[in-house]
Amino acid sequence: MDKLQRSTTHVSLFVIAVFTVLFIRLFYLQVLDFQQLGSISASNSIRRVWVQPPRGRLIDRNGAILVDNQPLYTIKVIPADFRKSRIGYLAWLMQMEKSELAEKISKGDAFNRFAAHTVSRNLNAVAVSRLSENLWQLPGVLIDTDNKRMYPDNLYGAHLFGYLRQIPREQVEELAELGYSQDDKIGFSGLEKFYEERLKGQKGARFEMITPLGKFAGKYNNGKNDIPSVKGDDLYLSIDAGLQQLAEQLLRQTGKSGAVVAMDPSNGGILALASAPDYDLDIFNGSTDSKGWNAIITSPQKPLFNRTIQAVYPPGSIYKMILAMAALEENSIDPAKKILDNGVFVYGNRRFLSNEGKGHGWVDMRNAITVSSNVYFYNLIFNVGFENWTKYGAMFGFGDKTGIDLPGERSGLLPSSDYYNKRYGRDKWSKGYLVSLAIGQGELGTTPVQLAAYAAAIANNGTLYQPHIVTGYRDTGTGKYIPLSYSKQELPVSEDTFRIIKDGMIGVVLQGTGTLAKVPGVSVAGKTGTAQNPHGKDHAWFIAFAPVENPKIAITVLVENAGFGGAISAPIARELIKYYVKGEKLPLSSEQSGIKSTDTLLQQADSTESDLPVVIPEIPLNSAEPAAGNNNENNGGEQKE
Repeated sequence: MDKLQRSTTHVSLFVIAVFTVLFIRLFYLQVLDFQQLGSISASNSIRRVWVQPPRGRLIDRNGAILVDNQPLYTIKVIPADFRKSRIGYLAWLMQMEKSELAEKISKGDAFNRFAAHTVSRNLNAVAVSRLSENLWQLPGVLIDTDNKRMYPDNLYGAHLFGYLRQIPREQVEELAELGYSQDDKIGFSGLEKFYEERLKGQKGARFEMITPLGKFAGKYNNGKNDIPSVKGDDLYLSIDAGLQQLAEQLLRQTGKSGAVVAMDPSNGGILALASAPDYDLDIFNGSTDSKGWNAIITSPQKPLFNRTIQAVYPPGSIYKMILAMAALEENSIDPAKKILDNGVFVYGNRRFLSNEGKGHGWVDMRNAITVSSNVYFYNLIFNVGFENWTKYGAMFGFGDKTGIDLPGERSGLLPSSDYYNKRYGRDKWSKGYLVSLAIGQGELGTTPVQLAAYAAAIANNGTLYQPHIVTGYRDTGTGKYIPLSYSKQELPVSEDTFRIIKDGMIGVVLQGTGTLAKVPGVSVAGKTGTAQNPHGKDHAWFIAFAPVENPKIAITVLVENAGFGGAISAPIARELIKYYVKGEKLPLSSEQSGIKSTDTLLQQADSTESDLPVVIPEIPLNSAEPAAGNNNENNGGEQKE
């Protein structure tokens, strides 16, 4: 009996002990830790909110920050938690069209009704304050702090930097595998697109507790489970911000479309890259300005078109140096041999005029480059041959992409025998096509960045560098600077050949067609060119490099529908050289909307030269046997180079 009583006592004590422990735990949960547990039980929901990382910055060669980040307020909606009956009220608080808000919420609901989707970016402080006070009435609505880009006040850099854009619907599924969500923004053009992987960083996440009314009830586990975002890598550019600003301003001053590419001949780094017309990147920053966007896409000048890498035009007389180098390297002519330029070259049943039919008299190779004698080069290409002409053009990268670190580059066109055989049929074309090619016309097509690399290769005596804008990046994870490497090619062209070419180009600036590129105290070599335009006034080219003895800058300038390159493109190159080599600045307005200057840049040139072949048919053309030129491209009136 005593044993049974003792056993009962032990069991009772054990039960009491168990219930005492449970009571103590219950007291702790209900009384001591009621706030956290009360929140959890009331909400029964833990919300994950993605945290967007700051994108990497863009920094110029001198350490100036060209593109940075600044905060913006973003409004997000979780469709599953949001009552559609509150759409009108939310739209009123945000000062947004109800239909637009409803459409955005509907799109988010279709994609993932349990995820937070952005319905407004860049909300102003007043609207944010008003919305914050009324969030308790709007379950499923979040106010988040995001980032937007901050650009310089004194330059656009539209085609250089590029812009961000919300992921298009058709790419959402594809990009979701890479960690993007529907309302993320992604680099859509320029460096922002090309270096998206470096710039974007890594998303973070925070976990929040919310009540059934959608009210924030505290961090889950005191934020211990939150994942911090990782900032994108900073990119270091070869760009000179001052030179970039000046290039943009000078282009706008012309009032025409065009492009400027300036390059360091010692390494291929791009010093400035400007395309006109350009646009204000703030139109796309945060939330897209619909009026600004409509103005851009409806403009007949096509501001989104990056002419530095996408405009393909015949280079005109600029290409004559390719033919001259081919002739010298293949021993096709003695550079001292003089040819009579009497103003007319006859091939088949056509006559091609040079210098408005007046000619230049007896010219050797140097003089032919300086005065841009068409007749000299008409003769020369038949000595060199089509195959060698194509060979040396390909050697300098024509007909292929340069590999510049920008998206959308075009390769241009370098004609060859194979090309003509495919286009016209074998034995269906004649060597008469070479007449136009001799002076850089015909089907030949080049881009400004190709001509900049070409000018730089002449400047440095035969090293063809891959043009590039980013020199390296700073890895956010390690803090280390990582330089990027680019290709270069040593061209099999002798120093003697380059010396002759440079002599001719120096003459262009001193007394030839490019005298408006003269810079006092600086030796400048240059060449003008004209791109035929069957739809209007011809396009004006100019390439240059300086100082000749130790080149620091090589430049290509294109101004569309401007006619003579020496009158409008050469002065732009002059001012860029003055700024970069001598440190002289033009007193231009820094207003981005346009240029106001007291200086008259576009003076009358000292010399103009016929760059385009003027064809005078002696008899009606035989369509079955094209004697020269390509289709009607050589049939215009006299043009100025």
